[in-house]
Amino acid sequence: MGRKPDLAKPHFGPGSASPKTARRAQPSPVFLGTALFLLGFVSLFTGHIVTDADWSRIRSRWRSNQVRNSEPIDIWKSRYSSLYYGCSGRSPKLRSALPENSSTGYLLIATSGGLNQQRVGITDAVVVAWILNATLVVPELDHRSFWKDDSEFSDIFDTDWFISYLSKDVTVVKRIPYEVMISMDKLPWTMRAPRKSMPEFYIDEVLPILMRRRALQLTKFDYRLTNELDEELQKLRCRVNFHALRFKKSIQTLGKKLVRRLRVMSSRYVAIHLRFEPDMLAFSGCYYGGGEKERKELAEIRKRWDTLPDLSAEDERTRGKCPLTPHEIGLMLRALGFGNETYLYVASGEIYGGEETLRPLRELFPNFYTKEMLAGDDLKPFLPFSSRLAAVDFIVCDESDVFVTNNNGNMAKVLAGRRRYMGHKRTIRPNTKKLNALFQTRNQTGWDTFSQKVKKVQRGLMGEPDDPRHGRDDFHEMPSSCICQRVPVNRSATIQTRNLLAQAR
Repeated sequence: MGRKPDLAKPHFGPGSASPKTARRAQPSPVFLGTALFLLGFVSLFTGHIVTDADWSRIRSRWRSNQVRNSEPIDIWKSRYSSLYYGCSGRSPKLRSALPENSSTGYLLIATSGGLNQQRVGITDAVVVAWILNATLVVPELDHRSFWKDDSEFSDIFDTDWFISYLSKDVTVVKRIPYEVMISMDKLPWTMRAPRKSMPEFYIDEVLPILMRRRALQLTKFDYRLTNELDEELQKLRCRVNFHALRFKKSIQTLGKKLVRRLRVMSSRYVAIHLRFEPDMLAFSGCYYGGGEKERKELAEIRKRWDTLPDLSAEDERTRGKCPLTPHEIGLMLRALGFGNETYLYVASGEIYGGEETLRPLRELFPNFYTKEMLAGDDLKPFLPFSSRLAAVDFIVCDESDVFVTNNNGNMAKVLAGRRRYMGHKRTIRPNTKKLNALFQTRNQTGWDTFSQKVKKVQRGLMGEPDDPRHGRDDFHEMPSSCICQRVPVNRSATIQTRNLLAQAR
C-alpha cells in the first residue's frame, strides 16, 4: 500500500525534481598517501605493525564520512549520537578550593542581560574565582536591563545545590560575613573587565586590588572571559553550566509538568525558540514588509541602544542576519520532512504582529502550543518575572526531541551546547543566508524541488556530532573539551593507532 498523501503539504507551483543519485566518493591519493605515511611513522616508534585491517579501517572511515554527507538524515535523532557523551569530571590534578579564610578575598559579580546571558556570566565567574583563588559570593542578577526583572539568584536557581556542587572547585558563600564587612576600611572596589579577557588579565590587574581591598566587584559580567582556556578550566565551565546551575524546585516542577502534558498528546515534539519579539527585530535592523508603520515602530525601539550603527535591511537579510519569520520557520520544517501532525512548542515572548504573524505557522502545524496554553493558571505566579518565564521555556526546549533556533542569541547558544553535552539531541540552526535566497524564489519552483534544496542547505546545521564546527569560537555553544567519543571495546589497535584513526575521520 502506498503512503497516504499529506493533504496539508505546502504547494508552491507546478513541477518538481527528483533527487540525483549520489556517486560513491573515492579517497584521494594525497589523503591515502598521507594516512599511510603517518601509520608507518606510528609503526616505527611504537612497534605496532600496521595491518591490512588498520588500513582497511582508515579507508572505510573516510568513505563512511563521505557517505554520511549524502545519506538521508533522520530528522528526529542522529544515528551517531550514541557514540558521544558529556565528560566534565574533575581531574585530581586540578587545584582544590581554598577555605574561605585562606582565600585571596571575596569576589562579587554583577551579571548583565537576560537569563541566559547571565547564565554565561555566572559560569565564567566561577572560573575567574578559581583563577584568583578567591571566595565567590553568589552572583547578583541584573535588575536594570530591558527585561526589568527583580528576581534574585535564589528565585531562579537552587543556591544550596550550587554551593555544594562546586565545593571542591571554588568556595561559594551567600554573602560576605558581617564581621568581615565591618572590619573593612572601604567598600568593595568596583571595576569592569574587558570582554573575553585572558586569565593573565585577572592575575595581573584584578588580583592585586582584590588582595589589597579584601573584596572586589566585577560589573556587567557577561562574556568577560576568553574561550581559550586550559582544558581542565573548560571542564569546570561545563560542571557549572550543565550541573551546578540547577533551577529551583518550583520552576523545575512547572517546566516538567508542561513536558508531561506534551508527551501525553505525542511521544515526541519540536521546540522552537521563535525570537520574533519587537526588540529583537528592532535590534537586527531588518524589515519584514509591514510598511511605514513597521519602520516607525521598530526605529523607535531601536533608539534604546545608543551604539547601534545604521544598517541596510536588505543587506542584513542578504547576509543572513535577519531572523526568519514564523511562516518561514514553518516552511523550513515542512521541507525538512516534519509533517503537519507534528507537535510544536513555541518558546517566545510577545510576537511582533501578534496572532496575524503566527497564523501561517499555525496553519502548517495545527498542533501548536506555548507555555501559556499548556500551563493555564499555573503560570500566574511567574508572569511578572521574565527570567522565570524564560527558565520554564528553557526546560521545555531542553527536553524536546528537536530544538530549532531562530537567531544566534544567548538561549540558542547555551541550549545548543547543553544538548550536545547531554547526548547530541537534534538541534537545528537555520542557514538563514541560503534559505533567504530560496524563499525569494519559492513561488517559481515546485514543492519537491524546494524541499530538496532546503535539505541540502541545512546539511551541517542539523546538530550532528560531526557537523562543521559552527559556533567553534564560542565554547558555550560548542563545549568540545567536555564531549568524549566512545571507543568500541573490541578494537585491537594500540592507543597511538586509535588516535590516528580518529584523526583520519
